[in-house]
Amino acid sequence: MKGVVLAGGKGSRLFPLTRVTNKHLLPVYDRPMIFYPIQTLVDAGIKDIIVVTGGQNSGDFLRLLSNGKDFDLHRIHYTYQEGEGGIADALRLAEPFVEGEKICVVLGDNLIENNIIEAKRAFEKQPKGAHILLKEVPDPERFGCPEISNGRILGIEEKSKSPKSKYAVTGIYFYDQSVFEKIGKTKPSWRNELEITDVNNMYLREGTLTYIDLEGWWTDAGTFDSLLRATNMVAESGANKIPGRGAPPRHGRDGE
Repeated sequence: MKGVVLAGGKGSRLFPLTRVTNKHLLPVYDRPMIFYPIQTLVDAGIKDIIVVTGGQNSGDFLRLLSNGKDFDLHRIHYTYQEGEGGIADALRLAEPFVEGEKICVVLGDNLIENNIIEAKRAFEKQPKGAHILLKEVPDPERFGCPEISNGRILGIEEKSKSPKSKYAVTGIYFYDQSVFEKIGKTKPSWRNELEITDVNNMYLREGTLTYIDLEGWWTDAGTFDSLLRATNMVAESGANKIPGRGAPPRHGRDGE
């Protein structure tokens, strides 16, 4: 399985911080934001990763991440998203890298307390389709929100003004190779973006979308409030914990 980290966009909700840098390079406690989704993939045993960047500071990702040595990656690739075409638009840029394999996609501003090891194992046993992670949140209108009945997802709405549940579809997705064909069938939304929610609903309609409730805290860091929340959560309890090890080590030199 290969990993895709989506770190494009202009980060306009974090102006003026993002006037001189990419949102995903901003600090969350003691590490750059982009470190957390990469660590999420690495902890799940995924070490073949592509980072989709964008904006005017994409070269800084190469300076920061280099060849992935801080994470002991097998290889790290980079590609560039022009403009802000949405999550699905960014994901389709990874198709040549994926080479038909199953993938795990993590949004570059998503942080989790624990890990996705069990979710990955579940998807590996799934012959085809998609697997998403849900989390109960106080503001589901900010996210893709599922309608759930008797343990089944009936549909997912993007940024609904009247959410049909208290759950958000987190920015962590598992897909089979058909995801790129599905992206090709999506139409721009009212935001003029290709919505990943539309892709997830395609899997739902064909009966191959599964889900799991994510344990531990989860947050994005795309607004000032959520960036502060993410920083406080990491400082208080740590992030990317795996059984028997706790939070991952810091990426600094000895003694620092």
